Amino acid sequence: MTEEVKIIEKKKISSGTIMMFGFPDVGLVGVIAASHLIEELDLDEVAYLDSTLLPPIIVLHEGLPHSPIRVFGNDNVMLAVSETPLAADTIYPIMYALIDWGKSKNVKMMVSLSGIPLEERQDAKELKVFAAGSSPEMLKIIKDRGVEILSEGYMVGPQAIMLQRCSQLSVPAVTLLAQCFYNYPDPEAAAEVLKGLAGITGVKVDVAKLLEKGEEIRVKARDVMKRTQQEMSNMKKGQEYDIPMYVS
Repeated sequence: MTEEVKIIEKKKISSGTIMMFGFPDVGLVGVIAASHLIEELDLDEVAYLDSTLLPPIIVLHEGLPHSPIRVFGNDNVMLAVSETPLAADTIYPIMYALIDWGKSKNVKMMVSLSGIPLEERQDAKELKVFAAGSSPEMLKIIKDRGVEILSEGYMVGPQAIMLQRCSQLSVPAVTLLAQCFYNYPDPEAAAEVLKGLAGITGVKVDVAKLLEKGEEIRVKARDVMKRTQQEMSNMKKGQEYDIPMYVS
């Protein structure tokens, strides 16, 4: 954990949990999925992030102040979620602090929930979920669970840093990416990424309510999507459309 980023624990943290991340990104897939997980699993706030790297804002819930980046959990799972997009120059220290803290709590796996833009999203009848792993062992688990591997391409943002850092620390990790709109809140993609999560980790939630509230979620999430779109542009998020070149 860096000195400029602190994780403040509010409750006893269980050892051996699955730690998940839901941060503002394309289609707000991770944030929408995280919100649904918190509600369906009735997760309590167990910790929050305190840092001068964050903008001078608080989040008000029922009139009380909260950090925009909080960790929810129970005896089986922890979920780090941000209600504000991360600026490009803060992603490394914030993600490193959360990942290192999770490792200190002996989490057994880390999972990032996100999306991958689909150019013809409005015409798609079915949305695919792809995955990338932190090690060959994790790739085998992903394949065995029937999730398609994202074998080539670029990854940009918090989920990219999570995968890289977990690989360095030998922490088993998976990034799940559902096909989604680039700059439009996508509850349907969030539902698909949660199905992928259930297949990989066994953490299951009913997504019926999520799909029923799709339009309500899209309206509520518009402002967050606008702010996130600006930060995605700053961190060159569009590069994920590019095809990588390898030199032997």
